[in-house]
Amino acid sequence: MQPFELPEFYVPWPARLNPHLESTRTHSKAWAREMGMLESEEDDAAHFTWSEEEFDAHDYALLCAYTHPDATGDMLDLVTDWYVWVFYFDDHFLEHYKRTGDLAGARTYLAGLAAFMPTRPTAERPVATNPVEWGLADLWSRSAPLMSADWLRRYSESTRNLLEDCVWELANITRDRVPNPIDYVEMRRRVGGAPWSADLVELAARVEVPDRIAATRPMRVLKDTFADAVHLRNDIFSYQRETEEEGEVNNGVLVAERFLDCGPQEAADAVNDLLTSRLEQFENTALTEVPPLCEEHGLSPDERAAVLAYVKGLQDWQSGGHEWHLRSSRYMNDAVSTGSAVLGGPTGLGTEAARLVSSRTLPGLRRRSRQHSHVPFAPVGHLPLPELHMPYPVRMSPHLDAARQHAVAWAREMGMFDSVPGVEHGGVWDERRFTGFDFPHCAAMIHADAAPEQLNLSSDWLAWGTYGDDYFPLVFGATRNLPAAKACNDRLSLFMPLDAGAVPEPANAVERGLADLWRRTAGPMTPDARRQFRTTVEDMTASWLWELANQAHHRIPDPVDYIEMRRKTFGSDMTMNLSRLARADVVPPEVHRTRTMRALEAAAQDYACFTNDLFSYQKEIEFEGEVHNIVLVVENFLAVDRITARDVVADLMRERIRQFERIIAEELPVLFDEFELGEDARAALRRQCDELKDWMSGILEWHRRCARYTEAELRRTRSAAAPGDDAAGRLPVRRRLSGPTGLGTAAARLPLLGTAGR
Repeated sequence: MQPFELPEFYVPWPARLNPHLESTRTHSKAWAREMGMLESEEDDAAHFTWSEEEFDAHDYALLCAYTHPDATGDMLDLVTDWYVWVFYFDDHFLEHYKRTGDLAGARTYLAGLAAFMPTRPTAERPVATNPVEWGLADLWSRSAPLMSADWLRRYSESTRNLLEDCVWELANITRDRVPNPIDYVEMRRRVGGAPWSADLVELAARVEVPDRIAATRPMRVLKDTFADAVHLRNDIFSYQRETEEEGEVNNGVLVAERFLDCGPQEAADAVNDLLTSRLEQFENTALTEVPPLCEEHGLSPDERAAVLAYVKGLQDWQSGGHEWHLRSSRYMNDAVSTGSAVLGGPTGLGTEAARLVSSRTLPGLRRRSRQHSHVPFAPVGHLPLPELHMPYPVRMSPHLDAARQHAVAWAREMGMFDSVPGVEHGGVWDERRFTGFDFPHCAAMIHADAAPEQLNLSSDWLAWGTYGDDYFPLVFGATRNLPAAKACNDRLSLFMPLDAGAVPEPANAVERGLADLWRRTAGPMTPDARRQFRTTVEDMTASWLWELANQAHHRIPDPVDYIEMRRKTFGSDMTMNLSRLARADVVPPEVHRTRTMRALEAAAQDYACFTNDLFSYQKEIEFEGEVHNIVLVVENFLAVDRITARDVVADLMRERIRQFERIIAEELPVLFDEFELGEDARAALRRQCDELKDWMSGILEWHRRCARYTEAELRRTRSAAAPGDDAAGRLPVRRRLSGPTGLGTAAARLPLLGTAGR
């Protein structure tokens, strides 16, 4: 009995089959036998092997023939061997480490595999002693000469992530712990292998993404959305095998089942909705972000063709991978037809296109309609706050009063109370509003031990980041002037010179404030530290453009994209990086790149970001016409009311705090020992954990005390900015330009999407 019926999948691109399938089937079996992966009379009992029947039923050649339909015969052989190897590794790791719970042995084994992937031609490799090592050594020697050093570096990193982060899966299994949804999606991306598959698309097509754009947001989102869709689809098909036969806890359907407290069918449907959303994020990025990226970086015609071939290859993989899941014996697919006919649909000559639309694109059309149908400025009213789990006490700096005096004077000097061209009724802030925001109060709690000068600096960064976050939508969002917003953002880097030299004359309060903060912050830093810190500031300000683009397209963000970008729009990466740089002399940089430290910081960031979204719900949805709020994102994605969405968000916050506590208790001591850290480094990391506790508890307390989010202040600000508007029937510019609202107006708003920003 299947635990649920397979949902209706969104498959927007047609699947095609490579003509070299049969020759590759023959080759891949011979290669697997040569590498010792198939049963033979000479089997070593210590080696895990497949039977020939198992290998044939899995049909990895069919997978690759579907996912790489245009590859040459030789390339299809090579790519198929890579997939045979990765599936063998997965089953071998299950047999030897997941089933036995040998966490220490797994760490040693996985660490050793990196030596078989040298990125320099002269690097020596150890002697291979088992099928995983034999296969990896052979594949690396055949692939490395075909690609550039840039591709090798990226592919080596993807393969190491795929191998080494399996320890995360094993730790969850040995502790019988189902991960929380956010941690699961991010880690599944690394251990599931799809980023690795995306890199193989370049190899199969013999093209390369230009290295200068490989790390940009559009290319990163293409790879991440591709990976998430591949993994979520696999989780749906493999749920029965993994939960009933393998004792697996790392499965998206099971994660949704536990977190949403629902049955397998509802969980599978929710995972499929997320799969659909990720595919639509892929489409949106490919169509709206990649072309401007190519222009911005001046890509040549050949480079643009390579990027297009890469995008097409990722699309082929999605559709081909779906077809393979419908046919492979590894998965739950007995009740699924692999034909294209749709019951109840039109039949006969010329109806194939109509059937494809009804069967494979309707889920996407339904999802896209919901994502773009939000009515802005709806009178949602005050959102009652749930009980928020916060185990850490609030601490307060003794220098708060002095910081408050400094803050008002600094904001006035920077021009934050001045009128701004294009903003109705004056400027972004006035002094009364700024005083009510009380950024020094927040700084005094999140940096309770700071000296007076450091506390002033922290308070000023909070003020500047919030001012910029308010400035961009007011100045550029109302008119949908995205080119002007980008030009403004591009100038900000000029006020953060890496040599700490001269800067241009500031043209507004955003530039003036940044120039002053950079001088006070970056002056004592080393050049490397300045470069790292400037990147985090640039990431934050670029995220404001992402918000403006969503507003212009009237699009509620995809849940995963929202959570990952929210960390940047909130400025959490920037503030944490600044704190981390202070410990750079005692903590090796590679420690901060570990999964443990990344997960620790991300858990704290999400708690703080969601805190802000809960408190600012009415401000953003009713008074600002915003779409960037986790409560609204959950409302829209799950099709639930705001109270249910609020409770889901509170549950997410509780899970993130629990993960934060668990990392400190269980994973941090292991990290200390793995890197053989001295007492100074251990003490510095413990201080970082304490600072993150202050950061979360302080941000929560500040929101509870701050006037910025109260309904009384929101209504006072609206009345002060536009006296008599309600009586006269006039509305602020931003609301007037948002399009018609009310019953029957969704269709009228949708045509505006094509002209927004022109």
